[in-house]
Amino acid sequence: MSKTMTPREIISELDRYIVGQDDAKRAVAIALRNRWRRHQVDSPMREEITPKNILMIGPTGVGKTEIARRLARLANAPFIKIEATKFTEVGYVGRDVETIIRDLVDTAIKIVREEHLARVQTKAEKVAEDRLLDILIPHPVAPNGPHSSDANASSSESREKMRHKLRLGELNGRQVEIDVEPQQGMPVMQMFTGQGTEAMDIQDMLGNMMGKQKTNKRMNVSDALKIIQQQEADRLLDMDAIKDEAIKRAENDGIVFLDEMDKITHRSGVQGGDVSREGVQRDLLPLVEGTTVNTRYGHIKTDHILFIASGAFHLAKPSDLIPELQGRFPIRVNLHALGETEFRRILVEPESSLTRQYAALLKTENVTIEFDEDGISELARIAVLVNEKTENIGARRLHTLLEHVLEDISFEASDRSGENVRVDAEYVRDQLGEICEDEDLSRYIL
Repeated sequence: MSKTMTPREIISELDRYIVGQDDAKRAVAIALRNRWRRHQVDSPMREEITPKNILMIGPTGVGKTEIARRLARLANAPFIKIEATKFTEVGYVGRDVETIIRDLVDTAIKIVREEHLARVQTKAEKVAEDRLLDILIPHPVAPNGPHSSDANASSSESREKMRHKLRLGELNGRQVEIDVEPQQGMPVMQMFTGQGTEAMDIQDMLGNMMGKQKTNKRMNVSDALKIIQQQEADRLLDMDAIKDEAIKRAENDGIVFLDEMDKITHRSGVQGGDVSREGVQRDLLPLVEGTTVNTRYGHIKTDHILFIASGAFHLAKPSDLIPELQGRFPIRVNLHALGETEFRRILVEPESSLTRQYAALLKTENVTIEFDEDGISELARIAVLVNEKTENIGARRLHTLLEHVLEDISFEASDRSGENVRVDAEYVRDQLGEICEDEDLSRYIL
């Protein structure tokens, strides 16, 4: 999705997936558009323009995280969600908050690497094809010497015939031997130094000490082709360029979503743990204000990263945050609790609504499921009822309800191919009635 989208266009896109919460959508739309505006401003003014961080206030399950996640997808920006309470544990305070930025850079590396892979994929496929053909068709020794034109012509003709068979998949069952490099993804070791925490890839350490070791493996042609394509694509990548671009993307377009901010507030009259909570806020403050964090890909400046914080703020209020941190979240939006009307809309309006998801899943078993309007209304009514009687978890309650409503058909679908199932109010009550009437049972199951 283009970064040049106007705020109205951004809201229109968010409306496709999220019901209501217009104030929050408006705030994030402006924030995203300001990202694009800043890129159009010349230096040195561009460096002076910092993002206006956002604090979303509202109960759980009303769309706070989804709004931030969809915003990042629209911008194709590096995005991470972090729970602020993760940093309240003794022993991590003052040090571990910088892993937020390291995780953000890792996400940026992944995004940029995939983009670069897409650019070299066609060339990698061609080179991999040639490598595999070299294995499948050993070069013949010509009777009149290695440079015989007849031998070369015959070899070229055989090669093209084999290439055609390879592309058609006719050679997939054949066995070949190829060199396989060590698998990526060994653990990252955290090293604590006087300057903070540094990350080191164990595989890089071992590779530097012992060299990259290859092993020879025998496998089917289809599997070999995939591995060789990946090897060739990796060789065509310029990792230095990827790192440089990823660092710029993280610094200028990165979005950090800090959830449960209310749980690290200092609340007057509440004993125990408040010193730790305030300490976490002070540790987060440099990241939000702007600092430099050392990562395994280089130094990252956080001055222009957009921070979106959220919390229910039932027992606390935004003013309970330390003043310095309050000032770094100048935009505050309230998200409203969801009622029966919103639940009905959530079930049917979004492009990836729950009812559409279940219909698509059961369609794979050739079972058609249709939700009647009164069935939708009954689901919404029960969701509100259960939220009132137990813990209010907002729209997440709909996931639990639908799982129970469709449990039987989901289990039996493979035996009911060709059936059409209608989910009306009676069907919903049959599946949920006894559970909803028993408050202890609904608290346990739903």
